[in-house]
Amino acid sequence: MRALSRQLVALLGRGVVPTGQPIATADDVGLVRGDGCFDAMRVLGGGAHAVVENLDDHLQRFEQSARTLGLAFDSGAWRSLIAEAVAAWPDLPEAVLKLVLTRGPESNPGVPTGFLTITELNLDAMRRARAGITVRLLNRGYASDAFADAPWLLGGVKLLSYAVNAAAKRVAEAHGDTDALFVSSDGYALEGPTSAVIVRQGDRLLTTPTGDTGILDSVTGRQIFARAAGEGLDTAHELIPVSTLFESDGVWLASSIRGVCPVTRLDGQQLRVDHDWNARLAAWGGF
Repeated sequence: MRALSRQLVALLGRGVVPTGQPIATADDVGLVRGDGCFDAMRVLGGGAHAVVENLDDHLQRFEQSARTLGLAFDSGAWRSLIAEAVAAWPDLPEAVLKLVLTRGPESNPGVPTGFLTITELNLDAMRRARAGITVRLLNRGYASDAFADAPWLLGGVKLLSYAVNAAAKRVAEAHGDTDALFVSSDGYALEGPTSAVIVRQGDRLLTTPTGDTGILDSVTGRQIFARAAGEGLDTAHELIPVSTLFESDGVWLASSIRGVCPVTRLDGQQLRVDHDWNARLAAWGGF
């Protein structure tokens, strides 16, 4: 059995605290209602030599999520907490830094709860995923433009309420697959439970647009597209019919933690896999 991953915990306003120490009350609405947001990024190494990947982009997305929820956000305080936590983290190859902000205890309105964790990554699991995954298509239950006139649905916010995403991954695993890919009720690819979808058609890369679809703006996807465009490739954000996935020259699920994972099988059907393109997208994504 694999040993438990090493972890560090730090609380906004207090700094690093002993792992396992209580940091939230029983009526914290982030716990009982999922009323809050989070973001996550990779940490390479530790201490003075640690690198937090794409920190500015992730903090900007985290702040946007908080603002959409009406939560006060102090970027300077978060940066200080991250610096303190990373300085105390041991020199390990890869870890995940997760930032969490909730509306706080129901009994004490207006006092948010903010904390972070740094957790060692299972490198064997990461390598397996980056070598290739199998994916199950799951109907998300709404149309591709469902968020157009419904800001209360909180499209594009990285919410704490991830129960649906976790359930989707369990369903995929029950079918013998690694991960899931949500599709809209009108037949378009949306996103994975924790990842963006990227599709290749020759020298053209596609991904699903944000906005009306309600999907999360992918930091890794943006980075890949910027670097691909810099090398002269055509990139586009457009709705991708499910049929296009099976006809494409490659499909990937990309995230800041797991990396750029080629989809080798989709709903039981083998997809085209090009190892040279896998390497190109991984390099553009920083993996």
